Amino acid sequence: MAAEIKTLSPAHVWSYFYDLTQIPRPTFHTEAVQEYLLALAKRLNLEAQHDATGNILIRKPATPGLEGRPVVTLQAHIDMVPQKNSHIEHDFTKDPIDAYIDGEWVTARDTTLGADNGIGAAYMMAVLSDDTLKHGPLEALFTVDEEVGMVGANGLQPGFSKGDILINLDSEDEGLLFAGCAGGLDVNVKLEYKDQEPTPEGDIAVRISLTGLRGGHSGMDIILGRANANKQLVRFLKEAIASYGARLVHLEGGSARNAIPREAFALVTIPEAEADGLWEFASDFLDTLQTEYKNIEDGISLSLERADLPKTVIPEEIQDGVIGALDACINGVQSMLTDFPGIVESSTNMAKIFVGDGTFTATFMLRSSSESRKEYVASQIESAMNLAGAEVEFAGAYNGWAPNADSAVLKTMRRAYEEVMGKSPEITVVHAGLECGIIQGVMPDMDMISIGPDLRSPHSPDEKVHIASVERTWKVLVKALELI
Repeated sequence: MAAEIKTLSPAHVWSYFYDLTQIPRPTFHTEAVQEYLLALAKRLNLEAQHDATGNILIRKPATPGLEGRPVVTLQAHIDMVPQKNSHIEHDFTKDPIDAYIDGEWVTARDTTLGADNGIGAAYMMAVLSDDTLKHGPLEALFTVDEEVGMVGANGLQPGFSKGDILINLDSEDEGLLFAGCAGGLDVNVKLEYKDQEPTPEGDIAVRISLTGLRGGHSGMDIILGRANANKQLVRFLKEAIASYGARLVHLEGGSARNAIPREAFALVTIPEAEADGLWEFASDFLDTLQTEYKNIEDGISLSLERADLPKTVIPEEIQDGVIGALDACINGVQSMLTDFPGIVESSTNMAKIFVGDGTFTATFMLRSSSESRKEYVASQIESAMNLAGAEVEFAGAYNGWAPNADSAVLKTMRRAYEEVMGKSPEITVVHAGLECGIIQGVMPDMDMISIGPDLRSPHSPDEKVHIASVERTWKVLVKALELI
């Protein structure tokens, strides 16, 4: 039962996180959480306000005698990525998350957990409700709809927050202090065509399912080299078309712009005489994937099954153009930072594809801490898609957060970490779109840092958060508030 997580320590953090698992809160459906936060502020007799975008700001006075300290703004987003395994029924707008303790971790049954960024929000609520803590003036800024376009952060207006220092609680590695982040850009592709070509005589229909991939966060996990279901199914289809006379009827994969696709599906027709060859090729292709992704992907499944024969197939010219363009499009890590070894500078994720019913659409999410690299990667995708006759639109651009080696809060947070943990943290830059970059654009004088506990496989049903890490990070946060 999900309620068992309330027995963990620190109890008030886990209790608030449990409450969040019981409130449906996928992106664009956070009204219930907003009401919960406003009710919490009222219950704690704290000042609260919300803006036109839906962001919630709750203020807590300083501990007596510490009123003259800088105003610290704690910040997290309240929405979550709705991802589930295909074999279960779950409505993220209505159903609670079934969280449970799995050894040293808290995870969820067949869905995303929502620790990204629910655990950060839980820290903030615990700080607001804990009168034993010592701190200067505090703000808790709960932003909305971060996972699709950082809507809440983009909607912030100057003056809404009075903070001098921002502590973002949306990073996912204990022991790392994040002092910068990548910017991002969406590339949206569309092509309309007439779906009127009759199915070739003598063909049979085959449904193809590529499942069992690990997926994950398209920023944090892109460096791990995990397979992209969309890219790999397109790779399979290209050979099926060339060698076995396959004709494409339908293709669909991926469900979130910022998640590495775990599953992709296609419907094709082939001459009946080629059936044995296609099944044999599928077996060989699966062997190839398992070899290429050894020690990275351990659950890859490629299945073929007979299906009802459709009346029409996608016109051959459109089929070849779309499959060729998708196959040619770059995907994954594109460049690495030279000043921070082992950190990705720019990447792209073929997040969602759909072909069928007279329409081809695709969504790519680009990330880069270099604006010029970001533009170059976008240009390459645009060129490939233009060759297929598709229209390309750039949207959702947001800036990165430039690191500041002389940051006062960075030095304070390092000291807090050393006092609590007895060792020094690593200072780094995250290849993900933290809201810090956007907030810095609205409040350029705000000093910023980002911390968080160990969180693994966000944006996928494998998402989990480390129990002991949550407690240690809480202690570091409490110490930092005492020192600032």
